[in-house]
Amino acid sequence: MFILKSNNSISQVAQLRSPKFRQAGSNCTLSFWYYNYGQSVGAAELQLLVDGLKQPTVLWRAYYNEGNQWLKAVIQLGRLPHPFQLSLDKISLGFYDGISAIDDITFENCALPPPALSCEGPNRFWCRDTKACIDSLLVCDLVDNCGDGSDEDNCNPDLQCNFETGLCNWEQDVEDDFDWVRTQGPTPTANTGPLKDHTTGTARGHYLYMESSKPSQFQDKAVLLSPLFNPSGNGTCIFRFHYHMFGKQVYKLSVFQRTVSNTKGWLLWYKFGNQGNRWIRQTLYISSSKPFQILVKGTVGDGFTGDIGLDDMSFLGCTLYNGNLPTISTTTSGTSVPATLPMNNCTEKEFVCRASGRCIQMIQKCDFRPDCSDKSDESACVMEVCDFEDKTQCGWYQPALEQMSGNYSTHTTSIFKWELGRGANLYPGQEKHCPLIDHTTCTEEGWYLFADSSNGEFGHTVDIATPVISLTGPKCKIVFWNHMNGSTIGSLEVLCKTGNRTSKLWTQSGNQGPQWNRAEVFLGIRSNFQVVFRAKRGVSYMGDVAVDDITFEDCSPLLIPGRPCTSEEFTCANKYCIPKDNLCDFVNDCADNSDESPTI
Repeated sequence: MFILKSNNSISQVAQLRSPKFRQAGSNCTLSFWYYNYGQSVGAAELQLLVDGLKQPTVLWRAYYNEGNQWLKAVIQLGRLPHPFQLSLDKISLGFYDGISAIDDITFENCALPPPALSCEGPNRFWCRDTKACIDSLLVCDLVDNCGDGSDEDNCNPDLQCNFETGLCNWEQDVEDDFDWVRTQGPTPTANTGPLKDHTTGTARGHYLYMESSKPSQFQDKAVLLSPLFNPSGNGTCIFRFHYHMFGKQVYKLSVFQRTVSNTKGWLLWYKFGNQGNRWIRQTLYISSSKPFQILVKGTVGDGFTGDIGLDDMSFLGCTLYNGNLPTISTTTSGTSVPATLPMNNCTEKEFVCRASGRCIQMIQKCDFRPDCSDKSDESACVMEVCDFEDKTQCGWYQPALEQMSGNYSTHTTSIFKWELGRGANLYPGQEKHCPLIDHTTCTEEGWYLFADSSNGEFGHTVDIATPVISLTGPKCKIVFWNHMNGSTIGSLEVLCKTGNRTSKLWTQSGNQGPQWNRAEVFLGIRSNFQVVFRAKRGVSYMGDVAVDDITFEDCSPLLIPGRPCTSEEFTCANKYCIPKDNLCDFVNDCADNSDESPTI
């Protein structure tokens, strides 16, 4: 079907109408090929006409000459419960010179799910009237997947929001840069953002969007806060939402979980870049041993075609928490400060065990050996083994970020910094300079720590450090895996910091290939020091430094036994006992070098 016209009549419209359809299922899409070529070919748009709605909904637009070629359009119709019709309108404004054509119109997945004779299993739901058998994850998700509404009956309204009447029990964060906006129909800027909501699939429905036009600036963020939820074991709380990320300059949408109110929490999921003009469903399984809250954060890209939409957010298997999340204060080492200590007779130079009130020497705190029965002397320290799979940083902290005030400081977003990542969250092309799989699980779902070079500038450095380690043993070493792939990779250093003095223990620079590489750094006996990983950014974003599976091996200090050394042991000058096999082996096993003395 084509239009061929060359005259100058004002405001002529050529209209092509579809038959009337009774309804469409939740996964319905329409695709067609179109041709719009000519010096003054003008605009075309596809409209949705729904019975009972006066206002048509624009589904697709072509604004101008798109060259001597056929192009494909894919349009998401979604669940439409009422009769509807489609209208393809070609508009002529004054002089028209060109050819517009359409071909190969296809509807896909538009039928309702078929009826089933039986529907068994814990993960299935049998629809009441249509007798369709659907996945139980589709229950109470604000979408009529059954076709009779039965999967949306008897749902708790406090656990879902379609934004038709407001924000429900979600709230705008006051610590961010600007707010999410509730709207209907297209966003104000062409070629970005949704044209319609997800709930109704029409311009009448409401959704939230993040406006990327001025005065918003690159990496400004808008954060939406969920209500509070009770603890949830083993991923039994499920968060479903629909997002829309369309536009050449769309940047990032991310979801965080927190159990402490004055923190950003830890990353559950994120998505980068243009995902096409469609609503996309995302399902997250949430586990927490404490009451928690979900944060949804949109980040502005480098331009005005970066609008992001949110709609139909729901929780399944979760219960609301009637209380407040705790807050914490932090010291410069990033560790929480306890409100009270048990009764004790300890001096200022001793550590108080939190459960018993027992006193131990301060040198026994953070020495990789628990001396308190509750292990509280090792609780605010770096973990001996860290694989990042619990989405924490295992006691490692970033001194530069700790010194900045405010959890959502505008300074912390665009700077070069260490953060948790995984292959499943990479945007297209990012795997060329960032690990697609972690080292621990060798999957895209596994987590690692990386210095994101899409922030910062050439030569910028970022440190991540341990809290102060009191004492280590003579065989102590740190083993870790690093990933340094990309055309403009910078460098990675391992440093030892004692007071104001910093020494370099290990360094590597440049492209090391698309694989994880093992590294080992000997520490030996040291006291009151920190281990620091320092990443240096290369000339562009094409080179992220990543680390995984950081392990401190054989680091607990020597114990002085409350007995004489046996005949099989050597008595060091400092009263330690070591096996006689360790004498004169060029290793300082005693920690005072007496096992390597020429006078033995």
